Amino acid sequence: MYIRSRLLVILAATALLTGAAQAQFGKKQTSPAAAPAPAPAAAQQDDPAADAPQGRWTVQCVSQGRAMPIECAMEQSAVLAKTGQLVIQVGVRVPADPRQPSLLLHLPLGLNLPNGTKVQVDEGKSFDVPVQTCENRGCFATAPIVPELLAELKTGKQVKISFQNMAKEPITIPMQLNDFAASFEKIK
Repeated sequence: MYIRSRLLVILAATALLTGAAQAQFGKKQTSPAAAPAPAPAAAQQDDPAADAPQGRWTVQCVSQGRAMPIECAMEQSAVLAKTGQLVIQVGVRVPADPRQPSLLLHLPLGLNLPNGTKVQVDEGKSFDVPVQTCENRGCFATAPIVPELLAELKTGKQVKISFQNMAKEPITIPMQLNDFAASFEKIK
């Protein structure tokens, strides 16, 4: 429980969604690169933030004390290039007991909650991840990573996180898997 709350604090500390970032999700998008820059409507460009940087998987390990086991997690964030605002953060954690990896998603506010989120590697099968809670810094979804999904994440090129905004428009955010397998080896 400590690691989960610690990870949520880390997720929140990375970036906070502001009204401008939340407004981005009122429009149909296919990636963070398609998100318009937060500017007056008349000044918005057709293809802003086309240079949104793709993150790498980062690894962090913590322990509650010297006698406690070390628990590790890895994460990757997608941010708007022009504002640095968080679009989504994907985390993978392997608790000390049981050693079952779990997926943690930090999503923006303004989601159609009943539909939850979907995770798909490349063009493979999609997996449902229910949204568990929302608060002022965003919404959070977690689920165990089944062996089939873990194998796909290790060998895939891209994972797509999909959800709907309040207008039920689909939003899909791709995240790179280039160094997923190497990062996962460090936390398992």
